[in-house]
Amino acid sequence: MYALKKILKRIGIFILAVFLLINVFILVSGRFYLYKGIGYTYLSGKTGPTIYDLDKFERSSILPSKKVFTWKQAKSFNKYFLTKEQSKYFSNLRTKAILVFKGDQILFEHYYDGHTPTTVSNSFSAAKTIVGLLIGCALDEGKIKSLDEPIGNYLEVFNNDDKNKITIRHLLMMASGLDWKESGKNPLSDNAASYYGEDLYNLVTTQELITEPGKKFLYQSGNSQLLGYILEKATGKSLNEYAQEKLWSKIGAENEAFWSLDKEGGDEKAFCCMYATARDFGKIGRLINHGGELGGKTIISKAFMSELIKNPSMLIEDKTENYRYGLHIWTYLGGKKPVYYCRGILGQYIISIPEEDIVIVRLGSKRDKTVKLSQESNHTEKEIFKAGHPADLFKLIELGKKVALQK
Repeated sequence: MYALKKILKRIGIFILAVFLLINVFILVSGRFYLYKGIGYTYLSGKTGPTIYDLDKFERSSILPSKKVFTWKQAKSFNKYFLTKEQSKYFSNLRTKAILVFKGDQILFEHYYDGHTPTTVSNSFSAAKTIVGLLIGCALDEGKIKSLDEPIGNYLEVFNNDDKNKITIRHLLMMASGLDWKESGKNPLSDNAASYYGEDLYNLVTTQELITEPGKKFLYQSGNSQLLGYILEKATGKSLNEYAQEKLWSKIGAENEAFWSLDKEGGDEKAFCCMYATARDFGKIGRLINHGGELGGKTIISKAFMSELIKNPSMLIEDKTENYRYGLHIWTYLGGKKPVYYCRGILGQYIISIPEEDIVIVRLGSKRDKTVKLSQESNHTEKEIFKAGHPADLFKLIELGKKVALQK
């Protein structure tokens, strides 16, 4: 008994020491967002952000459309049944929803673990593409004069030194040259500070330029947040107001959506954290499939939509030419038909295959590993095109095409 008490005492002292060290580090470093991060994750039995974090943060509302678009149920609706292999694969990835649409019809809809057609969940970085689409709206309106304008025209803090070379296009390309530290796991990263912190504007406007803009792809959430601030400056409206006016009301969204804020009355987290239903997310894919036009009306000009899906000429992190990213949208060009998609860190997907008019939405809590090139210098064309895309993307494309064949 005495030995047990001694062990428990040592454990208690160790825990207390760790607690004190963490507090000293937070106070000295000024990383006060860690208190919220630790409380919302480890002390709540979680290891990181979840797709159901809506009530943990302040939020703004995006009202549904007054003229709702309702997906028609296809004659073949849910006639496709997942194989045992598919079922196991998607269950292991903690999938919450898989939906397949073709044209104006819904072909397949499957939910897991209590997720329903009216459940709103976190888009994570799939929201980046929505921000890109809103840039197109502002450009069409003349609120933004050109994608090649210096961002200092809208954010004065970038009018100094070499940072005035950064353009809106550079941000859309993920090639700003800024020193944002991107990580989905490191609690000391800029991502963690932006997700749990309460001063997004200061965080993203104090970045330093470390490489020449426009030359190298480096995926950085800070770029998307800066685009959000540019939209607000250019339009005179908050991000959620502009999204409602130019997108949500025009695509026929059926349900209210939400955007997490950094604090009460604060700024939308443009780099992530738009919450919506799976069916409404599918309407973003429908807009992309239709080149920015719906019901005979232009929502976003074809000129911008064509720019959106082009791969700017630049080097990717693995030193190959860019075949995987447009202007804030992922592009897979290795199949017979081009595929464009929005994606989030935990496997949020809005997949568009315009030539087949197919949209696939997948929501969940885990993503398969990203395909990487081997260390060899010689790679096949197939390897190069697949690199940088998560392995589950190809499983979802395969599933979507099989579902579309059902009669």
